Amino acid sequence: MFDRLQSVEDRYEKLNELLSDPEIINDSKKLREYSKEQSDIQETVQTYRQYKDAKSQLQDAKAMLEEKLDAEMREMVKEELHDLESQIEQIEEQLKVLLIPKDPNDDKNVIMEIRGAAGGEEAALFAGTLYRMYSRYAESQGWKTEVVEANETGLGGFKEIIFMVNGTGAYSHLKYENGAHRVQRVPETESGGRIHTSTATVACLPEAEEFDIEINDKDIRFDTFASSGAGGQSVNTTMSAVRLTHIPTGLVATSQDERSQHKNKDKAMKILRARIYDKFQQEAQAEYDQVRKSAVGSGDRSERIRTYNYPQNRVTDHRIGLTIQKLDQIIEGKLDEIIEALILEDQAKRLENAANE
Repeated sequence: MFDRLQSVEDRYEKLNELLSDPEIINDSKKLREYSKEQSDIQETVQTYRQYKDAKSQLQDAKAMLEEKLDAEMREMVKEELHDLESQIEQIEEQLKVLLIPKDPNDDKNVIMEIRGAAGGEEAALFAGTLYRMYSRYAESQGWKTEVVEANETGLGGFKEIIFMVNGTGAYSHLKYENGAHRVQRVPETESGGRIHTSTATVACLPEAEEFDIEINDKDIRFDTFASSGAGGQSVNTTMSAVRLTHIPTGLVATSQDERSQHKNKDKAMKILRARIYDKFQQEAQAEYDQVRKSAVGSGDRSERIRTYNYPQNRVTDHRIGLTIQKLDQIIEGKLDEIIEALILEDQAKRLENAANE
């Protein structure tokens, strides 16, 4: 482990030199690439330096015990030794986590797609509940949300809603939300007071930047149409809504939330780029299926990951067996307890995998 840490520190120092090189400064692509690499390893380097400093202090304290000391001073040195050993142990655990290979998408913005699945109108209403939950969670983290596409039902639910979450580290937290979410409650549409079970699916894609994936303009088919609202009625007679089709993959993205065709095209392009990036990532990682299945954030969108039980005010995450009796708080966006537990479980799995390699 410490050989790897020394290599990381050496690379950090090399990056410092590169980022001072006028040739690199004038090359925006390399400057961005090296700056991000340095930022990604900065915490590891700082923690490793704290470790080395604590080890040096420990050696000094041990050397002092070899000297002739009065009883009071000897007791103070022994206490310092105990504190340093405890500190070193904690730092070593931090370093193990920091050495886990980082998901390169963790710092990216997120494109979330929520769709009502089994349950008709109630599933669409539940999709709306999930959208509001994620919006409030994003707000609590200081992130901004922006709707790209929404297919609203007459009762205020969503057959489908696509929105962006903009903020550093958004993907690192929201990537665990991929999958099928189940709700058990008495629907607004139910007059007899019976509990129904419905589902909605959530897809969480990292926003792909232009340098992440190259898309040729000739591979994109561009169509326009009049935007429509709930129930299909036209809300804008101009042809401002945009549909983009990536011909090689057949992937499609639309946007009609803006009145400007240009703005809709920009939004649709972000969605399309993210979907193409996601497709290529999934294909490239297919050979690592076994490893991905062992991780919490496997990204399987057909898997039922969580149940929201309204009568018992209970939320259960089936992947880690976590049950919390705080549904009323969770649907208001207080997701920290669940997401932090998922992150810790994922880290534990990755540490276990790294130890077995």
